[in-house]
Amino acid sequence: MKAVRAALELFATTGFKGTSIAKVAERTGLSQSGLLHHFPSKAELLSAVLEERDAEDGAFLTGKDGEAPLGWDAFDAIEALVARNSTRPHLVGLYVRLSAEAMEPSHPAHNWLKDRYTGMTAWLTDAVRIGKVRDEIQSDAPASVLVHNTIAVVDGLQQQWLLYPERVSMVKEFGAYTADLRSRWGPRREGDRHDGRVGR
Repeated sequence: MKAVRAALELFATTGFKGTSIAKVAERTGLSQSGLLHHFPSKAELLSAVLEERDAEDGAFLTGKDGEAPLGWDAFDAIEALVARNSTRPHLVGLYVRLSAEAMEPSHPAHNWLKDRYTGMTAWLTDAVRIGKVRDEIQSDAPASVLVHNTIAVVDGLQQQWLLYPERVSMVKEFGAYTADLRSRWGPRREGDRHDGRVGR
């Protein structure tokens, strides 16, 4: 819907608090009452925007069978999503701005933000567990460290990329990060040694 797309663009540039129903209505060519007929409140409009964003990312990350990839395939899927997001600065801006605002428990996106981290953590934890079962990932790999570091790297790169797009390449930097993970925690060959650290 045109109103959802317009709201997404406004939320991405001015945040939830800085966006008014009047601004969204003006951009879509609707009256405020017309817009409120479809979305009774700004919070419901935000919910529609986040649902659309999550649906797009979910469809991209899952395979044809609708199942999320596991093992190293999960990290490859995130790398592909990072590459896709590098062509969609408005969506990256939406996430970065809203995630900062939504730290406040009273913010309408607060539960969405918590659910996002809960879901990402659960998925990547399962991905590492299955990777160990498949002997793709070493059995002593620290799952919680890999999971939390990966989420932190993705979020941190997005923010830096928005600030310095000419200096920071999300794709290159995240690719280097996942390559380092594989070299440290991929199948161990005879004579291989590692120092147990994650990252550089």
